[in-house]
Amino acid sequence: MVGYVDAMRTTLAEIIGERDRVVALQLPPGLSPAMRALVNDAVEQLVVYQGRRHALLYLERIARFAQRPDVGEELLHEIARLMLVRMTYEDPFRLAQLALIEARIGPDGVPTVRVDRKCRFRIDEWVSALPVVLARPLLKLLGSLGWQHIHMKMRFNATDWLGIRRLRVEAWLRRWRLLSIRYAQERTLVERWLHMIDRCLSKRPEAVWAVVQSATMIGGYGDAYRYGLANWTLIIDSLVKPVFAGTLVVDDLAAAIAEARAAAVPDRRQTALKRCLAAIRARADAAAAVEESVLPR
Repeated sequence: MVGYVDAMRTTLAEIIGERDRVVALQLPPGLSPAMRALVNDAVEQLVVYQGRRHALLYLERIARFAQRPDVGEELLHEIARLMLVRMTYEDPFRLAQLALIEARIGPDGVPTVRVDRKCRFRIDEWVSALPVVLARPLLKLLGSLGWQHIHMKMRFNATDWLGIRRLRVEAWLRRWRLLSIRYAQERTLVERWLHMIDRCLSKRPEAVWAVVQSATMIGGYGDAYRYGLANWTLIIDSLVKPVFAGTLVVDDLAAAIAEARAAAVPDRRQTALKRCLAAIRARADAAAAVEESVLPR
């Protein structure tokens, strides 16, 4: 009960924004004018997306790479650009917000652009966007009923007064996002991507662009998001990590990642991707066996 009360107290603090207003946003020192412009724009978008604390997390992550001598301007630009995309993931609250932005509603409440789209989510995806204290019992109930994988359609309609009011309520609910299961999961995923970049810079710097751009595999919502995440995770776990750990020797890691990505089609069983990764490992093992056979004894 104490944990529930604490969570609700934190939630109320988030809703009224009392913790967000005092957060100072300072760009890392030494950024070029072009990088400052990019990061400034990203910060503005993240404040709109979630708030100043979310934007501060972005700045802290950028600072980890901004002062590294092995990270050039172009690479830092790409990390900053893709991190913005990953930190503005598309949950129902975001899609409502985007629909309102796209509709360009005037002072009279009339949309300039007609927006009316239907999006397909899995029900556990929608529930995971709610605060943990609500999401956990709901997910447990859905699991006991076998309903967690049921798909549901949501309409984002900015064509009339009622649709616009609903979108505004849904967009306002983003204030609960920091307390959600999904937010914690996304934060962990972005950290894992950044960790892979850091390890690549130390172990295989020639392949760092491929690791950085692997973030583009994860995006969207619904099935597209789940397939992309599953494929990215499999490539990292079965190819990238073993190479960094030295248990798999691949001469051209960037080419191997590109080959695996080409095989990463939307497939629940990941058949083509698993076959591709097995072929990469078989070639690596064969090359290692040949090299060992020609070494002097």
